[in-house]
Amino acid sequence: MHPPEPKIVIQRFAEAHLEGMNALYNDPAVCRQVLQMPFQSVEIWRKRLADTNERLIRLVALHGAEVIGNCTLDQYSRSRQNHVGAIGMGVAVAWQGKGVGTKLLGAALDVADNWMNLRRVELTVYVDNEPAQALYRKFGFETEGRLRDYAVRDGVFVDALTMARLRQTA
Repeated sequence: MHPPEPKIVIQRFAEAHLEGMNALYNDPAVCRQVLQMPFQSVEIWRKRLADTNERLIRLVALHGAEVIGNCTLDQYSRSRQNHVGAIGMGVAVAWQGKGVGTKLLGAALDVADNWMNLRRVELTVYVDNEPAQALYRKFGFETEGRLRDYAVRDGVFVDALTMARLRQTA
């Protein structure tokens, strides 16, 4: 009899995850779908880890000790936008379509709704990343617009969609 597979666990990004985060975003297939630069060092992630405040929640998805995904929720600090947060995320290619993004986004939105009391959560996603768009729609995100020539990817300008979820408050 084989021991059970380790389940996927969501944790706050910590020192123990630095190497795993670096490996996740240095995978060319992951890097090309986010706004990270390739060939980053662990020190970049160490600086990001040190740049923490209660408005910034960085989560990792773990399978055993392996970092297989990341989701960041950043509440805006401007007084008139305290009700708004932005999401950024990435999932290891081998784990895409297996519920990792659902777990990460669900955990981040739980914090957004029940701890930060955010009314609006927004994000950008490349127009050709249809699996990610489907995930966001599943959580109530709607496309608000198209951002033309939003970023350079593979040497060409690519468009992105801006999406947001508005939470109804009583």
